[in-house]
Amino acid sequence: MRPRIRDASDKLRPNRASFDDDDAKFHRKHLPPLRTMFGRWRKWTVLVAAIWIQASTGTNFDFSAYSSHLKSVLGVSQVRLNYLAVASDLGKAFGWSSGIALGYFPLSVVLFAAAAMGFVGYGVQWLVITNIITLPYSLVFLCCLLAGLSICWFNTACFILCIRHFPNNRALALSLTVSFNGISAALYSLAFNAINPSSSNLYLLLNSLVPLVVSFAALYPVLSKPSIDPTTPDSESRRHDSHVFTILNVLAVMTSFHLLLSSSSTSSARLNLLGAIVLLVFPLCAPLLVYARDYFLPVINHRLTHESSGYVMLNIDELKSQKASVSGYELVGTAKEGNIVRLGDEHSFRLLISRLEFWLYYIAYFCGGTIGLVYSNNLGQIAQSLGQNSTTLVTIYSSFSFFGRLLSAAPDFMHKRYRLTRTGWFAIALLPTPIAFFLLAVSSSQQTALQTATALIGLSSGFIFAAAVSITSDLFGPNSVGVNHNILITNIPIGSLLYGYIAASIYEANASPEITLFVSDSIVCLGRDCYFKTFMFWGFLSILGVVSSLLLYIRTKPVYNRLEQDQGSITPSSHKDLDPL
Repeated sequence: MRPRIRDASDKLRPNRASFDDDDAKFHRKHLPPLRTMFGRWRKWTVLVAAIWIQASTGTNFDFSAYSSHLKSVLGVSQVRLNYLAVASDLGKAFGWSSGIALGYFPLSVVLFAAAAMGFVGYGVQWLVITNIITLPYSLVFLCCLLAGLSICWFNTACFILCIRHFPNNRALALSLTVSFNGISAALYSLAFNAINPSSSNLYLLLNSLVPLVVSFAALYPVLSKPSIDPTTPDSESRRHDSHVFTILNVLAVMTSFHLLLSSSSTSSARLNLLGAIVLLVFPLCAPLLVYARDYFLPVINHRLTHESSGYVMLNIDELKSQKASVSGYELVGTAKEGNIVRLGDEHSFRLLISRLEFWLYYIAYFCGGTIGLVYSNNLGQIAQSLGQNSTTLVTIYSSFSFFGRLLSAAPDFMHKRYRLTRTGWFAIALLPTPIAFFLLAVSSSQQTALQTATALIGLSSGFIFAAAVSITSDLFGPNSVGVNHNILITNIPIGSLLYGYIAASIYEANASPEITLFVSDSIVCLGRDCYFKTFMFWGFLSILGVVSSLLLYIRTKPVYNRLEQDQGSITPSSHKDLDPL
């Protein structure tokens, strides 16, 4: 009997069987115990709590929404009103006090101390602006200082939460939470329109109460200490975290678009506010969506996990050990023996201020992000002088500041496609600022130009605020970033005082009798000339910031490139065990 000739399908049969066996094993994957799922979910409640805190505590960004009313009640000049904005920014100069407090008190105590400072600082201002009590200017100044300090304490609490609970992904956790700080003004504007759009003093009441309420809502995640499941493989945990972060970033973008569209929507303000609250609560469901994707759609998950992903989740501890084994990287122009600065080396205060790179960085920030912050503080008077709605401008600035903060993660997520250093992205982020100010100087009386310029400034300053921490860590050491970054942001109160004083002086100098209204001792200027010279001055200063950032990029580019090459030579051998996402 002749043997049967095996055809091509017979040859493929063993492979098919093995594939079916693999598929069967894959389909047999079962849901983890409820206790394990709950333990993993608790970890993400900490991040959501930090998001809530950040979203409710960017209260300094809505100063312009009620500043005109406060100026009228206090009967002060534009210059003295500017000093109140400086007081709020001056609180950042005392941000180091929160780090000292954490050395003696639990995180929950620091959180509620921040809430108490904000409650008193803004609450007393609300009592003043509603004429319930009368206080001298000096005490109102101290209240603004206390309110600004509360923001720094809230920020420190959020940073510690992210670092403690997401040690391997703290960069993603920090960038996401810091981004939500930029939408606070838009959220409060939405609440303002939903409750009582005719009373601007409502902003101060919301600034006082909402962070306190949110602190109580975040108390359980803050007090809980979710442990990492030891039975979960590291590769699975990284893949799971990658998917959750993807969902959270998508929700963040959706929230920002909702707030932006709500500012120009004709629908119910209360309905828009409810939608924003739902979008802020929905991140609690993000881990559950990932569980559903992993265990109820196994075939789709199996295919997706074998394809490339835009997120590259690396083990930070592995990178640290690799970094320790790599030789140092000299900054350009500092090769003199005994005077070597290496990328990531820790810098003392004396060493920090002796470096040209630091001063280039300082000037770029001072002439970029700080100008954007001062612009936001003056939005109330700018809108009033041009006959525009300040609430709309505040919402636009806040929403695009949020987009800018989200874009600060671009160096991490787009590194493979665009090989540009963080300092290079920093320089690009500064470019919209001079364009926006010159646009304002030329056609600020047009509503479209005013809103476009406000969006550009918000986008640029938001990126700078969020990216600065990572750049400081890269150039001057990760362990000293808390101290060194606080040294860097001393430019904010200095710039707020200097730029704000110049803007206020020009504002009052251009208030001619024909276009001037007197309310007590205050002066209200109306017309395009009120801020024309200020916009030109800020535009030229921001060009100086762009030039400084380009010089910083040129000096640090070889360092980043060399670090990338050395990491590239390490990665193939050291990351063989990392599963693709």
